[in-house]
Amino acid sequence: MGAWMRRNDAGGNAVSWPLVDVGDAIQFIRGITFKPDQVVEPFSEGSIVVMRTKNVQIAELALDDLISVPKELMKRDEQKLKNGDLLISSANSWELVGKSSFVGELGYEATAGGFISIVRPKKNIIDARYLYHWVMSPKIQHDIRHCGRQTTNISNLDVGRFKELKIPLPPLDEQKRIAAILDKAVSVRRKRQQAIDLADDFLRSVFLDMFGDPVTNPKGLPQVKLTELSDVISGYAFKSAEYIDDGEDSVRLCRGANTLTGYFDWKDTAYWNKEKLAGIQNYKIKSGDVILAMDRPWISSGLKVCVFPENERDTYLVQRVARIRPKKPKYTDFLYASILSKAFEKHCCPTETTVPHISPVELKNFNVLVPDEKLVDKYHDAVVKVRKSKLSMQKSLVEASNAFNSLSQKAFAGEL
Repeated sequence: MGAWMRRNDAGGNAVSWPLVDVGDAIQFIRGITFKPDQVVEPFSEGSIVVMRTKNVQIAELALDDLISVPKELMKRDEQKLKNGDLLISSANSWELVGKSSFVGELGYEATAGGFISIVRPKKNIIDARYLYHWVMSPKIQHDIRHCGRQTTNISNLDVGRFKELKIPLPPLDEQKRIAAILDKAVSVRRKRQQAIDLADDFLRSVFLDMFGDPVTNPKGLPQVKLTELSDVISGYAFKSAEYIDDGEDSVRLCRGANTLTGYFDWKDTAYWNKEKLAGIQNYKIKSGDVILAMDRPWISSGLKVCVFPENERDTYLVQRVARIRPKKPKYTDFLYASILSKAFEKHCCPTETTVPHISPVELKNFNVLVPDEKLVDKYHDAVVKVRKSKLSMQKSLVEASNAFNSLSQKAFAGEL
């Protein structure tokens, strides 16, 4: 155990908090393993609900798609979830190892599945919400991922190394104070995300009303390959060793890290020398292009796809990112919504046990509906009315997320 120095307390006096191995403050309980043929009707007699990777979301547990297994598969009573537990993704794609959800009062018996584990705070040592915010802080998420053992398709959390991560452990009252501040920041971020979700739900409803569900095609619309309505390419293999600093002689590069769920994030941006663009002008992104991240495209907040806005600086497409350019500009919003549909997810068939990747061939072979052009125009007009306010909401969400990350960093550096 070492000592960690806080700058000062409320009275201006320097204080020390102990740094402890997180393993000394928690129980780490592995989830149960089960086979697909052991799944039974949710909440049936003699069964227990199993939380899977898809249920572990950053904001909170997703409880809209539950399964159950016979309770006898749970070998130890400690594997039953309790209010205040954390569920942590312990076997997943590398970037998702460590993703965690806080378990509140469920109202029914539940346990963790084989790809996730239970982190249970020890009472009178660590506050559950304080522990959750520490686990989900950007630095610790980075450290947890580097506790993983990466293989070709899946990474596994090295539990021993995880337990050795150092956590600052102030008195419980101070832990609760810090957790309360971070909870308020989370609430602000969640409300801004909910506003975006409402806008998305509205546009999804408009799409379904006009065109029907692409999975079932109840209106009997004809279908064609995506390439019939758009020009589809994947990006250029820019060499990272030749990236340059931003300046008058540079253009921006769009990578998977910049392409998020409905918006672009240029916080971590690469740049390329304008003098080296000969022969690759086709990779320049234009306003109205639909941009899709092809590696690990599905994250907790959805599919990493967005529409490139107007009045942006010159930006070029990097490999493993796709550009879908509608042959008719007003088809942008229709194609964007089609890519966001369940039909596209079903076409790509992502699973919990493999690293999702969309290939160029797979993307080009996706079938889209072909509605009447007047209906497409009408849908475009509806989207235009919503988009301006949605972009503003997305900007506010990014600002709220950045503010939360700053607060989190300060909290665990003794500056809050």
